[in-house]
This record gives sequence, structure tokens and C-alpha cells, in this order.
Amino acid sequence: MENIKHSHVEVKGLKLHVAEIGTGEKTVLFLHGFPEIWYTWRYQMIAVANAGYRAIAFDSRGYGLSDHPAEPEKATSMDLVHEVKDLLDSLGISKVFLIGKDSGAIIANLVPVVYPETVASLITLGIPFMNPEADFGRFDVKSVIRNIYILFSKSEVPVASDDQEIMDLFNPSTPLPPWFSEEDLTVYASLYEKSGFRFALQVPYRSLTVESGLIDPKVNVPALLIMGEEDYCFKFPGMEDYIRSGVVKNFVPNLETIYIPEGSHFVHEQFPEKVNKLIIEFLDKQTI
Repeated sequence: MENIKHSHVEVKGLKLHVAEIGTGEKTVLFLHGFPEIWYTWRYQMIAVANAGYRAIAFDSRGYGLSDHPAEPEKATSMDLVHEVKDLLDSLGISKVFLIGKDSGAIIANLVPVVYPETVASLITLGIPFMNPEADFGRFDVKSVIRNIYILFSKSEVPVASDDQEIMDLFNPSTPLPPWFSEEDLTVYASLYEKSGFRFALQVPYRSLTVESGLIDPKVNVPALLIMGEEDYCFKFPGMEDYIRSGVVKNFVPNLETIYIPEGSHFVHEQFPEKVNKLIIEFLDKQTI
């Protein structure tokens, strides 16, 4: 971890917090989800750097140590798609291997559609889902993140009753998953203390219905989906069949799917060595 370098890179007037390790000629760019930040990729960054790649992760605008946009309520997912391209341009990188998780997977899938020349291949983890209307404001930041990691690490979909929000399911006595430490929680909380949740819930969750202007989008680069079979998203009605039947390939034709039987929604932190091996094996087969 001490070898990961941190900086701020200005992108279209916003300073983005960027973490980087490795000096390889090929670059891997990681996109986090919610309630995550760059730190969620700590295991994967070190592994791909040791495998000879340049690894970059950043806090998306409005997250962690990156600047908020002036009017976050007007932001859309497409802003984050363009942000990826603009960040790469600022860093002088013309083409990358892209890896996204949760809401970061939404952006990761859109980048090669909008900027096909920028992405050599794509890896996504899980299927994104979140309840953005949860009343987070009643709880301190650490409690919110603790609750999300506990609730969404399970295979069952957490459901609040009609008179509840997701945060009403919070039980402070419930232990964290064994693979997510109090130290990890503190790191997440310390950065969200700065950024808050305002932008994180606006983009991409509340802005998913905003017209993107894309018609019949397809991801045509080589792609890998790493799916935990205990991921609560996998239990959504029709989701498992959508993936296993291959219907998803109508939109991502060159997709390979690998299942991790005990994997939760946070499979990359739960089983880092297993996920790292899959990522590196896939990347090593690709070309820029």
C-alpha cells in the first residue's frame, strides 16, 4: 500500500484524486461503485502492478477526495463516461484496459460504446443495483457504510417494509463481514466524511432514466464478467437466467462470464486472490 502514489489531476475544472502504482506500458483503469472509493481496488491494483501493468484508480467526481461538480443534481451517468476519457487525456493515455464494479460497471460498459478507440478490453464485477432513496442523513457516515457492507454482502435482497427505508434495517451490533475490517471501514468513512453522499446517489442511480442519446448500444471489445453466485443482484427476478442463458451477449457479444460460487456483491474484496488471478489471466490474453 505504501507504494501507491496519490495525486490530484485537473479534469475540466475539477480536481480528481488519483491513486497509481506500477510502471508497465499497458494501463489498467479501475472504476469504483458505491459506497466505494479508489481504495476498494487496493488488492487488484497491487496485483496487476506486480504483473507488469500500470494500475490507476480514482475517486469519481463527488466521491472521496475529488471535487464536487457545481450542480450535482443536474449530473448524469454520461458525465462520468466523459470524465473517464478526459482523465485519460489529462494523463496522456490513449488506450486502457477498463475494470468496473457496481455503478462503476455501468460507466465501464458505456465508455467503449461512446469512445470505442479508448478501451482495449473490459472487465466488470456484479450487476449494479442500489436504493438511492434511503434516508442516509439520519446516520453518521461510518454507520451508513457499515450497514451497506453488511446488508449487501448477503445473497438475499435486502427489502425494507412500506414504512421503512433501507437504513431502518441497520443493526449496530451486527458484525462486519470477516473480509472487511474496521480499518477498511475507517478508510471509507474518512473519505466520505469529505464528499458526503449527495453526488454518489445522484449519479448514476437517480440519473439512470436520463436520456443518454445512445441508440442500440453494444460493447464490442473483449469483455469478462466476474459474478459472485451469492451476490444479492444475482437473485433479482430474471437476472440469473439473463446471464446464464447468454442473452446478455446480445449487448456484449464478446463476453466471457466466470462465476465464483461463494462470492458476494463485494467479491473483489472478499476473495481478492481469486479475483486477481482471473483479472490477470484475462488481461494477459489481450492486446492494446
